[in-house]
Amino acid sequence: MKVLIVDDSPVTLALAQARLRDENLDVLCAQGGVEGLEKTRKEHPDLILLDLKMPDLSGYEVCERIKSDPELGSIPIIFLTASDSVEDKVKGLDMGAVDYVAKPFDPVELSARVRAALRVKRLQDLLNLRAQLDPLTELWNRQAMETRLRQEWARTSRHEEVLAFLMMDVDHFKKVNDTYGHPAGDRVLCAMAHVLTVQCRESDLACRYGGEEFAVILPGADSHEAAHLAERCREDVEQLALPAQDRVIRVTASFGVADSKDLVSRDDLLHHADAALYRAKREGRNRVIVWEPYIADTTVPREVTS
Repeated sequence: MKVLIVDDSPVTLALAQARLRDENLDVLCAQGGVEGLEKTRKEHPDLILLDLKMPDLSGYEVCERIKSDPELGSIPIIFLTASDSVEDKVKGLDMGAVDYVAKPFDPVELSARVRAALRVKRLQDLLNLRAQLDPLTELWNRQAMETRLRQEWARTSRHEEVLAFLMMDVDHFKKVNDTYGHPAGDRVLCAMAHVLTVQCRESDLACRYGGEEFAVILPGADSHEAAHLAERCREDVEQLALPAQDRVIRVTASFGVADSKDLVSRDDLLHHADAALYRAKREGRNRVIVWEPYIADTTVPREVTS
């Protein structure tokens, strides 16, 4: 795990780094608050040891900026301080720090407090991960998808790139449950998840959107590239033969695809993909529909024939 030490004293940095050398950690150093913030944003450490008194930015200011950043706020912070002031300690803890280590620090105590903070961080990371996974399919859940879509939309907007979104719905899924039972329906959903996992790129995020609906975020891809992925998935689904008692379950799926070109919000991206999926259902299912922009004052999705 990665630990960042932020202190304006080169001596303190060297001592703390030496004390943690035997803890099997990746130890980084930053001399001062400004450099500490820069390295925090760049490295995303698992723990920060933060000096309270620094000339450029105080530990309080650094802590406040880190805790106000949604991408950094969960990083635990241990303050390093020569102050015995109860008020200072209470203020730091109220701002979100998890512990204090007094300077000059005892090496054994420093190592123990770092180990304790990292144990808690590992447990928090595990709980956060489990909270973002769909327990049946082991894909990311809708909450994780919405978080990632917000991040990718912001990144795409900053760099003027493109982002595609794909929605998939299992055709006549209620009939599967009614005919073969819910355990068989669960096997179908797991098979859908496997198809998406196999076909998606490493940079894509596949998730269970809800019920029998799935979604994929495709960073850096346009609707044409996303449609080819959807078509491969559609073909794989169509070829599935899932055993159920003395019978075989065969299913199909419908897909709607859109990208971020000329859109002003991620809600528009979701709406367009959902509308394309609805059109795929309405036109007979087991097909991929790509959202098209306004043509002759009418928004008309188009079927993909790849």
